[in-house]
Amino acid sequence: MEKYQRLVRKGYVKDRNELTHSGKQRKGSAPYTKRAPNARAKSAPAGFGGLEEELEVDASGFRIHDELEPQIWDNEEIKPEIREYLLEIARDFIDGLPFEVSIEDVRLTGSLANYNWSRYSDIDLHIVVDFAELDENKKLVKAFFDQKRLRWNDIHDIKIKGYDVEIYVENLGEEHKSTGVYSIENNEWLTHPEGIDRPIDIDTATKKASDIEQQIASVESLFNSNEFEKVMRHVDRIKNKIKNMRQAGLESEEMEFSPENIAFKLLRRSMLLNKLTKLKYNAYDRSMTLDD
Repeated sequence: MEKYQRLVRKGYVKDRNELTHSGKQRKGSAPYTKRAPNARAKSAPAGFGGLEEELEVDASGFRIHDELEPQIWDNEEIKPEIREYLLEIARDFIDGLPFEVSIEDVRLTGSLANYNWSRYSDIDLHIVVDFAELDENKKLVKAFFDQKRLRWNDIHDIKIKGYDVEIYVENLGEEHKSTGVYSIENNEWLTHPEGIDRPIDIDTATKKASDIEQQIASVESLFNSNEFEKVMRHVDRIKNKIKNMRQAGLESEEMEFSPENIAFKLLRRSMLLNKLTKLKYNAYDRSMTLDD
């Protein structure tokens, strides 16, 4: 057992050093130099600065408005035309499944059901169903719906008043952490948002997002070195870290205004989450490709 533990630790340290560029330098390898504070990260898309630099321009995207988005809401009630479109989208998604599913509710949540909406917001359309009606294995049902809704979001580019529509499937009775939840089905608030000017810790959020950004850049370096199995392993690790980070923020008193959730939004806005997913897919494709 001790020998096995030493081997495992040796492999872990080797992977960690390669990922963080620490440890001894290999012959012929360039020394690792820390990126300048305002230098554009290699992992950032063309035209974007580092996260700190981008925030100097886009921090206003996190401010609290005096009213709900006027294109979506009319006196705190969703506009009838918007409601009909969203209900139809939800029904079309469910009708496209290979079996019958009863819709328990269709809900709008996220920043567009709150006062912190911005041009970066999405229409978070939650379709509530009873997982138990399909199978007693709720994890299996959730995994199925996750794949279906990811596929839907990937092949469709639906915009309402300029906002992307993102579908989620939620289990009946599942606790949803949000200060604003609106039942589109019943046309009523389940959780009414409060127009409170909450302080947002941008600095802490930026640091958390920048740490993830650097890890993604390191994984990209592994991809360029044809270390495809390590890429897939590290992508899964980083995704779990991001998921746990955001969940911890949503479960805190600050909820969607927490630094952890703001960090997640920064990563999504800068397209780094998409890059992370593509790195894993491309690594798998390259690892399974057999040259002539």
